[in-house]
Parts: sequence; C-alpha cells; structure tokens
Amino acid sequence: MSDKLRILVADDDATNRKLLAAVFQAEGFEVIAATDGAEALQRIAAEPPDLVLLDVRMPGLSGIDTLRRIRETAPQLPVIMLTSHGEIADAVEATKLGALDFLVRPIPNEKLILAAGRALERQKLEGEVRDLRRRLSAAGDLVRMMGPSEQVRKLVRQVEEVAPTLLTVLILGETGTGKELVARAIHHQSGREKGPFIPLDCGAIPETLVESELFGHEKGAFSGAERKREGHFQAAEGGTLFLDEIGNLTSATQGKLLRVLQERRVQPLGASRSVPVDVRVIAATNEALEQQVSDGKFRQDLFYRLAEFNIRLPPLRERREDIVPLALRFLEEAGLELRRPVGSLAPQAQEILGSHRWPGNVRELRNVVRQAVLQSREVVIQAEEIGRLIGAAGKKPPVSAAPTRPGASLREVAAAAALEAEKQAIVEALRASRGNKSEAARMLRTDFKTLHLKMKRYGLQREV
Repeated sequence: MSDKLRILVADDDATNRKLLAAVFQAEGFEVIAATDGAEALQRIAAEPPDLVLLDVRMPGLSGIDTLRRIRETAPQLPVIMLTSHGEIADAVEATKLGALDFLVRPIPNEKLILAAGRALERQKLEGEVRDLRRRLSAAGDLVRMMGPSEQVRKLVRQVEEVAPTLLTVLILGETGTGKELVARAIHHQSGREKGPFIPLDCGAIPETLVESELFGHEKGAFSGAERKREGHFQAAEGGTLFLDEIGNLTSATQGKLLRVLQERRVQPLGASRSVPVDVRVIAATNEALEQQVSDGKFRQDLFYRLAEFNIRLPPLRERREDIVPLALRFLEEAGLELRRPVGSLAPQAQEILGSHRWPGNVRELRNVVRQAVLQSREVVIQAEEIGRLIGAAGKKPPVSAAPTRPGASLREVAAAAALEAEKQAIVEALRASRGNKSEAARMLRTDFKTLHLKMKRYGLQREV
C-alpha cells in the first residue's frame, strides 16, 4: 500500500481531471479520478481518500448533492469545491455543508496546492484535537470513578499507553477494585469504541455452558440446543471482549481459547468449520494466576498470550486518599437515587472511612455509603452511623443452631440445624473464594446450579 496522500478528483471534464492529476502528482500525491458524483461516492466507500476535489457542476448527482452525501457517510473527510461559475449561492451552500474551500476557475497551480495543503493540515489538527478530547474524557472519567490518587493517575497513563495497541491485556486486582471499569476505559480509547464492549464473567457460568457462551453453537450441538446461537466472540466483532475471572475456565476451554487468540477464528460447537473474528480480548482475575500456572491449574502458554500487558489495580487500602472523594461521590449519587436530603459526611465520619481497611474495596465502600444515606435522619452523616455500618459489615455470622419452635421434635431440631450448617458452609465457601460461585461449588463438591438455588433459598448474595 502506498504511503502517499491520496486525492480524489471528481469532475465530468476529462481535461480538468488530467490537469489536476498532473499538478498534484508532481507534488507527490497519489491521484484517483471519478467522472461523476455517483462514482466519487463509490470510490470513497471502497477506500476513503485523504482529500476530495469536487466539481460543482456535474451531470446526474451535482457537486453539492455529492457533498451532502459525503457528509452523511464520511463527515470528517476534507472537501474542496471547484467551479467555473462562481455562484454565491453554491459557495454558501457548500460552506454550510462543511466544504473547506470554494475555488473559482481558472485557478493558479500555486493556489490549488496551497488550498490542498491547508485542508490537509486542518484535517490533521482536527483529528489530533478529537483524539486528545477523547483521551482526556476517558482519563477524566477514570479519575472521577476511581479517585484522584497518584496510583489512579499511574493507571490512567497505563491505559493511555496500551489502549491504541493490539496487545491483549490482563487486569489483576481484588474483587471490587474496578477491573471492568478499567477494561471499558481501554475499549473507549482503543479506536474500537464504536464497536461493542461485551463482558463475560467466567465464574458465573456453569462449566457445561462456558464454551457455548464463548464460541456459540449450532442447532442440535448438544441437548437443549434448540436453535443456533451466536457466542460472545461473534457478538464482540469489531469491538472488545472482556473475560472476567479468567482463572475459572476449565483446561479444555483454556485450550480452545488459546487457539482462538492465535488464529483469530472461532468454531461454534457443532459447526464443521471456523469463522474469522476481529475482537480484542481483555482478561481479568482476582486470583494469583501465576501461582495457578505453577500449580498446573492454568495453561502457561495461555497465560503468556493473555498477559502481553499487565495492569495491577491496587486495593483501596493502598490508596487511602481516594476513599473520601469516592465516598462523597457515592453520597451524591445515592442522595439523588434514593431521594434522601443527605448533604455531606461529618469530619469524624470521614476519618472512620479513611482508616477502615475495606476488604471489599470500592464496592464495599459504595454499599456502606448507600446504607448510611438510606438510614440517616440527618442532613450530615455522623461518625456513629458509619462506625455502626462498618462494624456490622465486618462481623462474621456465628455458627449456631437455627431457632425452632417450642416443643419441636428432635428430628425437626436436627433438620433446622442441618439447614443452618449448610447455609454457613456456603457462606464460608463464598468468602474463601471471594464470591466466585464456580470455585465455591468446587469447594463444596456440588454443581453450580445447586449452589445457585441454595444461595437464592438462603438469601445470600454472590459476595459474602
């Protein structure tokens, strides 16, 4: 492919086309030609040029109508209008439609070259400004969502560094630190922001369905596959696929994922052939994935393929200057959402928030603030309210027999105690697995569906 700048000349006059081609080729441009507006639009759709020189008077689709169509399909493409008539109405209309210049023949070569240079330079500067605004907006959103600390600003710089590349990113961090937030920031700064961002929690899907969710399946591929279904890779075409809790994938699925990443092709379950995919993958885990590699639980080759660029999210306890700004943002959001007239946090309440270790990180902080807003009867939340909520959140439920009615039989007492013990076992497994239901199910030697139903029965959340 040529590195030369490409100019499209659209003019129904063959002599004009040849003259313009000669002028710009002598200046090192690549020139392509179109004999009318319709052909110009076809060429722009097939391979957009860097600049368009468009004659106003052409048979069929006029220059003004062609410009109007260009603005619909390629709004940033610079266009210079050329005419032999110099009608003011055409010049005004072309300017309204975004033409960068309107030149009346005869046009000296030097004026043509100068106008083209100005148009290309303006286009370059506008592109740089748009890119800078996009990056500043994304960076500002990340700081607003995660806090103003130097650790977050370092994270912003990492996102800006890796986002425009094709590298696969592995995000490491405890539960509640904002891994999906960072993945979305990478997506929005990657040049793929117009494509979809598809998140998939690998720890929240039964093992038997993970491959179908990732790669899709054909009708009849397995029991219950009543129709063809597109997988997350196909759904993320042209965009980003975020694989959260990647460490929960089985060895077989890890192997298939590695092949997809290497070949950029996906073969749905039950399909006879693979299909190409254009997807950027960002993976995340709250586990020590390197240790899983050492223990033989995670494929080393897949690990290195995923970890082309690593981003570690520090827990909230390591960036305490973010705690109060985040709490105040959560306070404002909760006040609006819950329609509570809570305006601020007392200084002592802020001190308590700042000194807590926040094992659940930002998610825990948000929950505490929302509960405080909901329960507060004052405009200013006091230290006692925050202290009570943090203390309640930090207490582990004691293991005790479930209450029974007076006169209950031993069998009824034993059944109630068994239910209480089962609930407590689920609570402990979820805590040990940091809320990962697939891992908790393995620890309890049960299946994902059974665990999910029991959690629902006992009113347990994913993270305990």
